[in-house]
Amino acid sequence: QVQLVESGGGLVQAGDSLRLSCAGSGLTLRLSAVGWFRQSPGKERDFVGAVMHFGGSTVYADSVKGRFTISRDNAKNTVYLQVNSLKFEDTAVYYCAADPAGFGGRTTDKYPYWGQGTQVTVSS
Repeated sequence: QVQLVESGGGLVQAGDSLRLSCAGSGLTLRLSAVGWFRQSPGKERDFVGAVMHFGGSTVYADSVKGRFTISRDNAKNTVYLQVNSLKFEDTAVYYCAADPAGFGGRTTDKYPYWGQGTQVTVSS
């Protein structure tokens, strides 16, 4: 059974940093594309960034480029999202998702497996 579990969210002040974790079981994340998305109340789930299996390249949404970084710890079967210089508008539930085929993408339909989400709240 495939399971993704996010952790690391919390209540922080503007300008602070967090490291979000996505721990996988039932699939090997280093062989998968892993995407991060976020969703605020009343809004759609938006793409944040992703790491591809092939070559391990990363892509990011323009709104977070230069502030957010995705990395992998293959030994722990975990993908991280380092979020720096947080802004009030970064407040959302952050989800990780996995595509075992390794392709992923910028849309939610590219990922068959999802975690339950972790809340990030940034106070201004």
